[in-house]
Amino acid sequence: MNEHENIRSSQRLLTLDTATSSLAVAVMEGGRVLAERTIHAERNHSAYLVTAIGDCLKAAGLAKQDLDGIAVGVGPGSYTGIRIAVTTAKTLAWSLRLPVYGVSSLAALALGGWASASGQDAAALGELAARRSAPAGSARPAEEGRRAAAGGHWIAPLIDARRGQAYSALFAAPAPGGLPERLEPDAIRLMDGWADELKRQLEQLPAEERPARLWFVGETEKHEAAIAPLIAAFGELVQLVPYELEGAWVGIAGTARTALPADDVHALEPNYTQLAEAEAKRLRNA
Repeated sequence: MNEHENIRSSQRLLTLDTATSSLAVAVMEGGRVLAERTIHAERNHSAYLVTAIGDCLKAAGLAKQDLDGIAVGVGPGSYTGIRIAVTTAKTLAWSLRLPVYGVSSLAALALGGWASASGQDAAALGELAARRSAPAGSARPAEEGRRAAAGGHWIAPLIDARRGQAYSALFAAPAPGGLPERLEPDAIRLMDGWADELKRQLEQLPAEERPARLWFVGETEKHEAAIAPLIAAFGELVQLVPYELEGAWVGIAGTARTALPADDVHALEPNYTQLAEAEAKRLRNA
């Protein structure tokens, strides 16, 4: 192990995400979860976040000054929620002079939902995240990723965006073990069209190159009707897993993200993927 790997493996990282109904916080050390808090906060993240961070640090036996970096979910998801986490992370990073790392909330949701549903070992994936040379959710050429996932798993995380839409992406993971790699970007999508696109992609693949499972994870309940044609076409290959993001998996995704350079603390912004409704209305009326 070289000197750089030694530094990475001992890194103490605060991770937080408020892009979904979950308030997810974890303190990590080299991919190991020292402490986590997961609170179903719905639209009240601001009332709990600072306390959850303090509780996590206390449970981990650390002070803020002991941290080596901060990783934060930048969305997409709840507009207000994303701003709370990103603003808090930037303030802490600036005041403590720490690097800050923006993490796709969908990548963290995909990792947590798939790993929890398929029985992946958190300790093993955390160790892998600390050692890997590319972050969870990083991009590789889509066709290469699909071939690499033959017999493995595809993961489509869902965060409801109302009006038949969802924030979603597509990731591929080997089976067993391994961290998901990105196949399709984070975006807001009409679920009927997204399900049709995934059906088309599966139909175009030879049977031996199809994934063993396509997991829809996260806020799946409102989108069951859109996914129904996929289930009718592919049966048990398609799995729906209602899932709320947990601190441990945000921590593991955040640990993997630190393999890339940190973000500029002043330039880091939430990833909304579309204009807020009030802003869109203002532009229409301008």
